[in-house]
Amino acid sequence: MKFDHVRTRFAPSPTGYMHVGNLRTALYAYLTAKSMGGRMILRIEDTDQERQVEGAVDIIYNTMRDTQLLWDEGPDIGGPVGPYVQSERMDIYKEYALKLVELGHAYYCFCDKERLEEVRELQKASGIAPQYDRHCRNLTPEEVQEKLDSGLPYVIRQKIPLEGTTTFDDMVYGSITVENNTLDDQILLKADGMPTYNFANVVDDHLMGITHVIRGSEYLSSAPKYNLLYEAFGWEIPLYMHCPPVMKDATHKLSKRNGDASYQDLVAQGYLTEAILNYILLLGWSPKGEKEVFTLSEMVEAFKIDGISKSPAIFDTAKLRFLNGEYIRALTPEQFHDMALPWIRKGVTKADVDTRLLASLLQPRCEILGDIPEQLDFIDTLPDYSTELFVSKKMKTNQETSLAVLREILPVLEGLEDFSDTGVHSAMFALIEKLGCKNGYLLWPLRIAVSGKQFTPGGGTEIAAILGKDESIARIKAAIAKLENE
Repeated sequence: MKFDHVRTRFAPSPTGYMHVGNLRTALYAYLTAKSMGGRMILRIEDTDQERQVEGAVDIIYNTMRDTQLLWDEGPDIGGPVGPYVQSERMDIYKEYALKLVELGHAYYCFCDKERLEEVRELQKASGIAPQYDRHCRNLTPEEVQEKLDSGLPYVIRQKIPLEGTTTFDDMVYGSITVENNTLDDQILLKADGMPTYNFANVVDDHLMGITHVIRGSEYLSSAPKYNLLYEAFGWEIPLYMHCPPVMKDATHKLSKRNGDASYQDLVAQGYLTEAILNYILLLGWSPKGEKEVFTLSEMVEAFKIDGISKSPAIFDTAKLRFLNGEYIRALTPEQFHDMALPWIRKGVTKADVDTRLLASLLQPRCEILGDIPEQLDFIDTLPDYSTELFVSKKMKTNQETSLAVLREILPVLEGLEDFSDTGVHSAMFALIEKLGCKNGYLLWPLRIAVSGKQFTPGGGTEIAAILGKDESIARIKAAIAKLENE
């Protein structure tokens, strides 16, 4: 089927969570298609049945929808070149594998596991890179038919040219040439009738009209084999775009298997979907200019394939946190309150706490939502604290001056009828003016007394308003007693 527009595909395997590298491939496939007025296809590559994880297909759908990387054709919405699930295309792969045998570019292999293991061990012992020794490559048609008639199990292997070179062009890495004698006669169709990834993706990409293949650089070494398959069938080779790996550090790739964060993990930690997607965009791609914060529609406008780097991208948690903080501060107060509320409730169980006031204090001080509960751990229960906290060189306070200040604060708050944030703030600043002291000289002891902590979201007046009159007075009295006892 011929198409007159750009067609990309995201083709994940349902083997678990959506890791960062996978999501980046989906994003680049989406942006490549949309920036050129094309379509993105979602294809589920489930031929590796042993590695499948129950519920993983739903994770793929949910992640793509969360991030708004919406596909134009796929298993759930159909399209002109379905089915879009590889396990539903088994007859197609067998047909094309047999056609390749007929064309002389593939052959039946009847070697059992024991023989293949022996060959591998001998090659390793001889210092030879392990690969199939082509034992069945030159069987006569009669010998092949005899083995088939006797019911011997078989695989179908690609017949790689023994001489010459194969060149492929990549939009990121340029032109790459390899010696054919370094390539293995890879399996195309396994003994159980399942295709290998390397065969199925070539057949599917051709039949689905894929014009741009976006995938990780780990597939660079397989690209020559793909090109030989395209050439054997007489098919047009798509444009390749291999993306650099996402690294944990200079020597280790980011891997869910090693406990590195998946998209779902990052969301569970309190990162915003938009910030995650924005950060993943920048893992291996550089925009033109200084702008780094992009909405999805802005990404489509800005994305150019020549911005993709060949160098590995280091996953920098500090930069992700910073970017997430930028997104949090760009939210309206109402949006932030709604997002923060579940996290506030993880840190505060009191039903009457003013969550909107809390949210207004947290928003400018919060990088990820997951930081919220630990910032509020003093609200339900006053922590046991040392009176050393009352000592502040900057505020010029100590235990003695703090005791005197708290004795002045207590009757003012006891007589205060408006215990809102505004009411407490006005009363305290009136007292500061009356005492003729610096703001911090009074507000620092108040903060320590009501929170038992050096750092809080908001100052003493806001914390007192959040705690309410009775709790604030009780804590100030407890602070006075603690200081008097010393």
